[in-house]
Amino acid sequence: MCNLYQMAPRDHVERYFRVLLPEGYRELAVGPYNQGLILQAGLQARLAQWGMIAPGGRTRRPESRAILTNNARAESIASRPTYRDAWRRGQRCLIPCAWYQEPNWETGKNIWWRMRRADGAPWALGGIWSEWTDPASGEIVPSYSMITINCDDHPLLARLHRPDPKLPAEAQDKRSVVVLEPGDWPAWLDGDEASARALMTVPPADRFDPTDAIATDQRLRDLGLG
Repeated sequence: MCNLYQMAPRDHVERYFRVLLPEGYRELAVGPYNQGLILQAGLQARLAQWGMIAPGGRTRRPESRAILTNNARAESIASRPTYRDAWRRGQRCLIPCAWYQEPNWETGKNIWWRMRRADGAPWALGGIWSEWTDPASGEIVPSYSMITINCDDHPLLARLHRPDPKLPAEAQDKRSVVVLEPGDWPAWLDGDEASARALMTVPPADRFDPTDAIATDQRLRDLGLG
């Protein structure tokens, strides 16, 4: 699950997605409940809170710090109260970013990997969005979540996240974001549910910049673990 990503440079977003960015766009690292950029149907750019606000919620973020809504599991997105109405209405979005961060624990300690595209382009990650009305002020607050899918069988992504020693490798339920290429965008943003589900696939390993994986492999060899 991704809990930190970097907004792409303005010129990269405008050139790759061919959109005009809203005022206030800044190339920041985005964490849960910070502001990030989403592209809605028609590639309309909008700043929103990363972390969906539940319908009927009293505040912009859950009262418990243990609850995070910046990632939404594809398997339960149609049934979870926070996401199901937006999913049913087809409120899907693209999330542009330069990189997103994931942990690798193969050395016994956490090494953060920054997941970049090998071609240097920004990622277009699959997300879902909604709007919430602040009961105190009447302000309409947009929010969004990244959708995640299982990647236990992936040669690169299965190396990420701390494994559960009680579970076999095929049952770890490692998670990946949904990566969408330009040809996928119309079906993701405007297609029906079946079309969107068909795009929820794990990207090939060669789509990723291997720099951090190579550095970790060298560290494993240095430790006699590789």
